[in-house]
Amino acid sequence: MQLETALPWLALSLTKGIAARFSARLLEECGSPDAVFRASLKQLEACDLPAATAQAVVKEEAFKRAEKELAALRTISCAHLINWTEPEYPQTLLQIYDPPVLLYVRGDPQILNAPSLAIVGTRRPTLYGTQMADRLGRELAAGGIVIVSGLARGIDGIAHQGAVAVEGRDIGVLGTGIDVCYPKESKKTPRKSSGARLHPQRASAAHPPRARKLSRAQPHRSRHVARRHHRRRRAVFRLSDHGAAGQAVSFAPNLLIKQGAKLVINAGDVIEELPTPVRAALTKPEQPEPRPIDDIVKNTGLNSSDVLATLFDLEMKGFVRQLPGKLFSKVLL
Repeated sequence: MQLETALPWLALSLTKGIAARFSARLLEECGSPDAVFRASLKQLEACDLPAATAQAVVKEEAFKRAEKELAALRTISCAHLINWTEPEYPQTLLQIYDPPVLLYVRGDPQILNAPSLAIVGTRRPTLYGTQMADRLGRELAAGGIVIVSGLARGIDGIAHQGAVAVEGRDIGVLGTGIDVCYPKESKKTPRKSSGARLHPQRASAAHPPRARKLSRAQPHRSRHVARRHHRRRRAVFRLSDHGAAGQAVSFAPNLLIKQGAKLVINAGDVIEELPTPVRAALTKPEQPEPRPIDDIVKNTGLNSSDVLATLFDLEMKGFVRQLPGKLFSKVLL
């Protein structure tokens, strides 16, 4: 959505008392944010809006604040506002009970619907946890999966660093304004990835640009998100660290395993659980390279007669194909 056309959407989301469910009801009834602000007081109250909220809509009280926020957004490079009717809006987010009306996004919004995996964990990981978070971030990002987290210190940030190291794609869901670098350590991370930083806009917890960190409840949020994914039958994985099994920090992850989370030790354990279409899209097809007979003789150490006989046998069985110029290529099964 162009920032020039975002004003009524932003004003609607910033109107005090309009939560996501009221926004949905108003938009269904009126058709667009512009129409909501043109509606009569009687129409608005028919949507079960509290009287004070309906009055705020009629008086367009949120427009001044919306205009200030748009002015601030225009000063931020690669900033976008995405409403829930646009194709870039994450479709999985629409499945929750009260999806945010708007997302503040900085970066590439096209990746918000790409196959993704959230990597979250403790702020004080063990050495093994640190190594595995980096490894999984690297391997999964190199395989085409977008790495997602809240960018907290510890496991979250390490996984992002792994993705960045292989020039992968990542998404950071912020508890701050999209122009605030949090945590401070992330300033030291070179940006080689094709990524996005986003903040869900809610009337009850709106973060304009430059807003600072809201909460320190990251571990609680991570556990809450994991439980919600279980209920929605989305894949949940847990990395094993036997050295930390008796520590308090491992209680919640181990409980997830008891509740059905899959134990993983490498990226392959995650990828094999993905839906078949996703795996197929992420898997790069092998490109067989034609090889001249002289190279095959040299690499195998066999004489040319034995190599030709073996290649002829493989060709008859459909494993090898002979090309013009005595070139041989593997046949993909």
